[in-house]
Amino acid sequence: MPPKKEVKQEKILLGRPGNSLKSGIVGLANVGKSTLFQAITKCKLGNPANFPYATIDPEEARVIVPDERFDWLCEHYKPKSRVPANLTVYDIAGLTRGASTGAGLGNAFLSHIRAVDAIFQVVRCFDDAEIIHVEGDVDPVRDLEIVSEELRIKDIEFVEKAHENLVKQTRRGGQSLEMRKLKEEQATVEKVLEMLKAGKNVRHGDWAPKEVETINPLFLLTAKPVVYLVNLSEKDYLRQKNKHLPKIAQWVKEHAEGDPIIPISVCFEDRLTTISDEEAAEECKKLNVKSALPKVIITMRKALNLGSFFTTGTDEVRQWTIRNGTKAPQAAGVIHGDFEKTFIQAIAYNYDALREEGDEATVRAKGKIMTKGKDYVVQDGDILLIKAGAAKA
Repeated sequence: MPPKKEVKQEKILLGRPGNSLKSGIVGLANVGKSTLFQAITKCKLGNPANFPYATIDPEEARVIVPDERFDWLCEHYKPKSRVPANLTVYDIAGLTRGASTGAGLGNAFLSHIRAVDAIFQVVRCFDDAEIIHVEGDVDPVRDLEIVSEELRIKDIEFVEKAHENLVKQTRRGGQSLEMRKLKEEQATVEKVLEMLKAGKNVRHGDWAPKEVETINPLFLLTAKPVVYLVNLSEKDYLRQKNKHLPKIAQWVKEHAEGDPIIPISVCFEDRLTTISDEEAAEECKKLNVKSALPKVIITMRKALNLGSFFTTGTDEVRQWTIRNGTKAPQAAGVIHGDFEKTFIQAIAYNYDALREEGDEATVRAKGKIMTKGKDYVVQDGDILLIKAGAAKA
């Protein structure tokens, strides 16, 4: 008999499924969160199209994702309308020690974090006598410990409640499929609880697909991707040196290995927003430094496992955001909900092919334009033309 074909199990990601994912700016009070939020929402992130940011309310804004592929496509097609990708960012109130037990704005703070999909954790590394530190002095490692501990304690509370509920149900016993499923969920929840009590983050665990299906509905704080933003003084940012940086790197290596660390000077970024784009570019050139904001946005998209596809033409060039691994019908659904239901096929080729060949006609002549069906996994940088049937009334 021929060997059985191995079925490749699709990896299920921790976190909320979908493409409209949000990130929250988190940290202790007075570390630079709100100033960073203002800098991101005012700065053009190097996008020459000069699109305004769509501020939804004082605590939330959509920021443009800098992408040279989008810029090139706009230059190539010179469309009437240009719509770049964006990332939704929340400014979340400052955390204090004891937030997990309701201290300060603890409960509100933690519920706001539960509502986002990933965390920008701002860590203060600058001295300023006029900006009081809630803990009395600047000690980034202590601050990292406080935030990490508060999120973990709250997760333990969430998981213990879920465990208590499952135990009540599994006490009934029996061998039904439903009972077997409940017992599997209970085993997963116990594994999560053990990990949290050992001082580890859920996002760093090695979880099987079935375990992820149990973990995701818990909306755990330590399951969310984290990007650490180390807030330096302008002087330290320009020289790329700070006495705290090695200690922060060591702490992240020990407690959150693999999570990105980005040095940034929020006061420098804020200063750039007070001058024109041309003046800001000139200032960066003169100081031989780049704004860190584009890197911040791109790194967060990567942490959220987000990618892009494009729709192009002389009427419009638009960059659409999807989760990496999304299939063609679901990508079509991002354009319009009906397209997912009535999807027929996608005409696809990649940005790299167009850039290399120079125009669509040459890409087509060289056989690089493909017709793809429902099982096609859209690749980052694909240019798609979706064909769908008429929606049923």
